[in-house]
Amino acid sequence: MVKKNRIVLAYSGGLDTSVAIPYLKERTGKDVVAVSLDVGQGGESLETIRQRALACGAVEAYVVDAREEFASEYCMLALKANAKYEGVYPLVSAISRPLISKHLVRAAHQFGADTISHGCTGKGNDQVRFEVSIASIDPNLKAISPIRDLSLTRDVEIQFAADHKLPITQTEKSPYSIDQNVWGRAIETGFLEDPWNGPTKDCYTYTDDPAFPPVEDEVVIEFKRGVPVRIDGKDVTPLQAIEEMNRRAGAQGIGRIDLIEDRLVGIKSRELYEAPGAVALIAAHEELENCCLEREQHRIKRDIDKRWAELVYDAQWFSPAVRSLNAFIEETQRYVSGEIRMVMHGGRAVVTGRRSDSSLYDYRLATYDSGDTYDQNASNGFISIYGLPDKVAAARDVKFGNGIEVPDNAVE
Repeated sequence: MVKKNRIVLAYSGGLDTSVAIPYLKERTGKDVVAVSLDVGQGGESLETIRQRALACGAVEAYVVDAREEFASEYCMLALKANAKYEGVYPLVSAISRPLISKHLVRAAHQFGADTISHGCTGKGNDQVRFEVSIASIDPNLKAISPIRDLSLTRDVEIQFAADHKLPITQTEKSPYSIDQNVWGRAIETGFLEDPWNGPTKDCYTYTDDPAFPPVEDEVVIEFKRGVPVRIDGKDVTPLQAIEEMNRRAGAQGIGRIDLIEDRLVGIKSRELYEAPGAVALIAAHEELENCCLEREQHRIKRDIDKRWAELVYDAQWFSPAVRSLNAFIEETQRYVSGEIRMVMHGGRAVVTGRRSDSSLYDYRLATYDSGDTYDQNASNGFISIYGLPDKVAAARDVKFGNGIEVPDNAVE
């Protein structure tokens, strides 16, 4: 039986959520359980964050190293789907929020809570992602945001922290709002809100300046059923593959993205992203699919990939629609195994070689040299049948005076 006296808080260790612990207790009368996940965002250790949560008044602190889980069960799904929202950027926050939500619900069940709290504002996508994900897992849980619902503004936070002598060192606030994990990094607000302003060097952490690259880096990535399993002949886990490609592609300035994006909540937003490993891995995976997927299957999958990215961006990770798309995508990966050779340099990842035992590319059919096994004589009948509907329709147009006009004289 769920107790009615606790709130589970998604806790980052920063000012906002540290103040939220005693603030929620005062405003609601409920004890607070802090939940923190490591999804590859870097920064302080989980133990440091756990101790701070307890010092700020949390009755329990639930911390999880979720990097392997995130890479294997979330990033790899995004890779198989070649997920790029609006055709441009790999999903970053959108694929971490369902995982965090799953652990928030698990903590609510473990520690006896009927409410989950997050630190999102009322203008962003993440409030929707958290709350829809939580409701999809356990529809009986309530959700609350101190910033959105309890008027917890920045100035109130600073004063509250001072009045309550919270163990927080307030440093100079970054001019940007940043969310990052092992799959990528999102940067917004500050002077970037004027879309005419160009990014400055301090915006970037995961990538070096592509205008001044080191020598080109050639890499061979081996996939098995759509998942990278070796890099340059060395076995890797999904997490190791992402981290290795982050390092190498990031050194070449690959994966910088700057766009005006359509948010789920109805506004357009200027966003910067860094996703060096994700961009390079998706480029390699897409090229291997070019070799291994049958034509109609591939055409359908491109449409599915686009829709998958839109649905996941729009907080539908746990929806029946995405579950169904996952089943189709997983089936397409049955033969997506092989190696991709890629050269990375100066902001670009260029595929220069591909080989696969399950490739549908057949040299004997493709070659124009001796040894060609393609029956070119069969094309005559194929063209006649394939073009028959157009031929019949054209005859009707001519009959009714609507045929395509052809100029009398050729253009000089």
